[in-house]
Amino acid sequence: MVGTLHVVGVGPGDPELLTMKAVRLLKEAAVWLVPKANREGDSTALNILAQVVDPAGKEVLAHHFPMLKIRMNQPPAPEVAAAWRAAAELVRERLAAGQDVVFPTLGDPAIYSTGFYLCETLLELAPQARVEIIPGVSAMGSAAASIRQPLCLGDDRLAVLPATFENGRLRETLENFETVVLMKVHRVMDRLVPLLAEMRLLDKAVLVEKSGQEGELISRDLKAAGRREMHYFSTIIIRK
Repeated sequence: MVGTLHVVGVGPGDPELLTMKAVRLLKEAAVWLVPKANREGDSTALNILAQVVDPAGKEVLAHHFPMLKIRMNQPPAPEVAAAWRAAAELVRERLAAGQDVVFPTLGDPAIYSTGFYLCETLLELAPQARVEIIPGVSAMGSAAASIRQPLCLGDDRLAVLPATFENGRLRETLENFETVVLMKVHRVMDRLVPLLAEMRLLDKAVLVEKSGQEGELISRDLKAAGRREMHYFSTIIIRK
C-alpha cells in the first residue's frame, strides 16, 4: 500500500478553525470519506470543510455510521462493527491503488471520534496501512472560548465525561474535580439539572449548543434549557 489515511479534525463548525495542515491535506487527497449520522442526511463534517476546500474533482464517499453507544472492553453492536468494516474496506481499496484518503471528523479526532475506530478496523484488515492523525479544535475548547472561561488553570483538575454514559458517579466527579465537561447532554438534562441544583452548582454551569457553528446558543439557565428541545451538539461546562 502506498496511500495514506489521514484522519483530520475539522473543528467544531466554524470553517475558519480548520488548521492549515488540514486544508493542505484536503486539497491534496484524491478521496474524501465523509461520515454521516443519518443514512439520508448530510455530512456535517463535509458541510464544514466544503466552505474552505472545493470538493469538485474529489471522490467523495459519504458513509453512514450508526450513532449507538460504544463501551470500552465490550463488543460494539453488530451494525456499528459492520459500518466500521465497510468503511475500512473502502479505504483499503483506495490506499492499495495509491490514493490518499482523508476522513474528516468533527472537533478533535482524539476526543470521542469515530476516526480511531476506523483506524483500528483498517489496521486489523491491513496491518501495514499508513495512518496519520491531524488534530483539530475540540468542541469543549470552542465552548470554553465562547463563554470566555478557561477549562483549567494552575493546579486545576479537569474531567471530561460523555453524559449519556453517566453511571451514578457524576456526584463523585463533581466533588473531586475543579472543572467538569459533560458532552452530549441533550437527552439527560432531566437528571443532570436536579443533581446540579442539589450540589449548588447550577450557577457554575453553562450550556453551549452548536459551539462554533451557525446558531450557537449559550444558556446559563439550565432549568429553562432542560424544558425545551436541545441540539445534539450540546456541552455543559461546570467550573467551580
